[in-house]
Amino acid sequence: MKITEIVEMLNLKVCSGAQGLENEVNGGYASDLLSDVMGNAQTGNIWITLQTHKNIMAVASLKDLSAVVLVKGLEPDADTVAHSNEERIPILSTNSDAFTIIGQLYELLKER
Repeated sequence: MKITEIVEMLNLKVCSGAQGLENEVNGGYASDLLSDVMGNAQTGNIWITLQTHKNIMAVASLKDLSAVVLVKGLEPDADTVAHSNEERIPILSTNSDAFTIIGQLYELLKER
């Protein structure tokens, strides 16, 4: 499933990294600990977090993640946006909490 499909189906806001909206998603990972994501997220995962600082893009790039979803209406910092655009890894935002968006993503991805 492509990021564009997920954005449309879940009504997510694209904050940055629009060049990566065609990235394929093969699963997801939810954590707010960068070290946890570095150790356990898989290439092609979509990452759900409440972290907004530029280090999330360093981790997303290192792990070759498809996108980052910020919960609770959070928005990325300006330097995070710049890094997202450079890496072509979208940062998306939802007003939902992590529990809700994770369940919705799970339902979408299990059907594929």
